[in-house]
Amino acid sequence: MHQLLSTATMLRTNPSTDAVSMPSSPANRASLSKLYLCRGLLALLWAAAFAPVHATLGPAATALLVTYPLIDAVSSLVDYRALKRDPERRITAFNAALSTLAAIATGSASAYGPAAVLAVFGAWAAIAGAAQFALGIRRRGQELGHQWPMLISGGLSFLVGITYCIRAAGPMPSLAVLSVYATGGGGFFVIQAGLLAWRSRRQR
Repeated sequence: MHQLLSTATMLRTNPSTDAVSMPSSPANRASLSKLYLCRGLLALLWAAAFAPVHATLGPAATALLVTYPLIDAVSSLVDYRALKRDPERRITAFNAALSTLAAIATGSASAYGPAAVLAVFGAWAAIAGAAQFALGIRRRGQELGHQWPMLISGGLSFLVGITYCIRAAGPMPSLAVLSVYATGGGGFFVIQAGLLAWRSRRQR
C-alpha cells in the first residue's frame, strides 16, 4: 500500500501530465507502470493465499474476500488522484466506490455461503471489468502501450463475472474459481506494466 501511495505522490507532483490522456511523459509512464505492477503482484499474492482456504468460509477466507476488492479500490484511488482528464477521473472514481461497496457486500455474503459470495463477486467482476475496458479504450494510444492487456482483462472480467453469477445459482458453486480469476487479472496487470517499462527504455 505504501508503494501505491508513493506512486500517487509522484504522479500528482509532476507538472508534465498530459491533459488529454493519462501520462505520456516517460516519468509519468514509469509511475503508471509501477502502479500496474503493484496491483498485479498483489492480485497474484492474493490468489496464492486464497487457494488453500477457499473451501471453508472461515475468518481467513472472509478476510481475503474483503481484501481483494479493497486492493482494486485503493489502486483506483491512486489512479484517480493522478488524473487530470474528467472522463477518466469519473471512471476511476466510480470503480473505487464500486470496489469499496463490493468489499462490504462480499464480507456480508460470506455469512450465507459460497453461492452468495460467488454471486456478489461475479456482479462486481462484471461491472468492474466493463469500467476497466472503458478506461483502457481511453488510454489505448501508442504512448501507453495500446493498453491491450487491460482491454483483454476488462473484457474477460465482464464475461467471467456473468458466468460466476450463473454458476452461483447452480447445485454446487465453488469459490476455487476466484483464485483463477485473480491470477489471470494479476497477470494482465504485470504484462501491461512490463510493456510500459519496455517502451520507456526504448525511448531512453
